[in-house]
Amino acid sequence: MRMNLRQYAGVLAVALTMTIAGGTVRAAAPASPQEQSRNQDYSKNKKYQQGVREGQNDNKRNLDHSKKRNFKKDDDRRAYETGYQEGHQGEQHR
Repeated sequence: MRMNLRQYAGVLAVALTMTIAGGTVRAAAPASPQEQSRNQDYSKNKKYQQGVREGQNDNKRNLDHSKKRNFKKDDDRRAYETGYQEGHQGEQHR
């Protein structure tokens, strides 16, 4: 059972249409929650401020992120980590 050229072209057209439509849907989708949290302003969050202080402290002492923290809320953990990274980067990236 050989596929003739017309059937082959039809299958190819359907496959291309599905690929293009899938890419368009993905491009039009809103940012994921992870991407949205990266852009969130934590500057007034106490855990963020704690993270900045500890990051700056570790940067001055040339230490890495050694303390393990447990947070009740996921948002507090993200705020702390964001603050720590900003504090640890210090004056290099500002």
